[in-house]
Amino acid sequence: MLHIVFQEQDVIALSKSFELDEGLKGNITEIKDDFSAGPLLNIYETQGIEARKNWWRDVLAGGDYDGSVDNGLVDDVKAVQSVKNNLAENPAETAWIWVAANKHDVCGYYWLVSQLKDFEGRVQVLWLNNLPFINEKGHIFYPENLFEIPAKEFLKAQKLARTVSSSEFEIDPDEWDKICNENKMVRTLEGYKKLLQHDADYYDADLLKFITPDWQKAGKVIHHFLSKSGKSTGDAYLLWRIEKLIQVGAIDAQGELKNMKDFEVKLKA
Repeated sequence: MLHIVFQEQDVIALSKSFELDEGLKGNITEIKDDFSAGPLLNIYETQGIEARKNWWRDVLAGGDYDGSVDNGLVDDVKAVQSVKNNLAENPAETAWIWVAANKHDVCGYYWLVSQLKDFEGRVQVLWLNNLPFINEKGHIFYPENLFEIPAKEFLKAQKLARTVSSSEFEIDPDEWDKICNENKMVRTLEGYKKLLQHDADYYDADLLKFITPDWQKAGKVIHHFLSKSGKSTGDAYLLWRIEKLIQVGAIDAQGELKNMKDFEVKLKA
């Protein structure tokens, strides 16, 4: 059994569940890129892959993750090839794709599914949308992320596994191609598999609501956005957008524009 997840914390959560059910145990592959942001045009071709890497280099430049694009630790193409090799060499093996109700996972699913078409009938998907679980306090909740599910609840979650159908192998890659060709920069989830696309400045107006006339750390602005705006994305993306707002003169800044703890921002006087 091969498990495929889309967030680092998912790997930890799923691993813990193996202690409760040996039947669920298997290798876990994490798709590390977050395809809910950034360019997607020609995403399976060398030109498109390199364009995306260049965008990530720009986003991460000067911050804590500067250089991570080229450190060899993130290679999703190689990770998928490893899964395919394993399936090809072991005819009895199956792949399980875990998809929670968030844009990160859903975009990852779309990016992945067409690459596994040669193994139709051996690819399972587990959609966790709108399924209630029991949290550590015994309360019912609807998780937005796989890692929110307690280990014991994975015994329930695994019952959701179903085979990716022939029609899904046809329709979902077509939908992903349409999304990629629109060449937008931000994707949001509107329920189940429905994604909406937006321009790069999608979060800017909401970010500006948390920037005050007084100086405050960029990290504080990002924290307030993520906790109060009702929208979510990676903090690296938000930091990139703050830097863009500074560049166009929309806000003032002081300090070294490096990571979010190194400089402060405020509204234009």
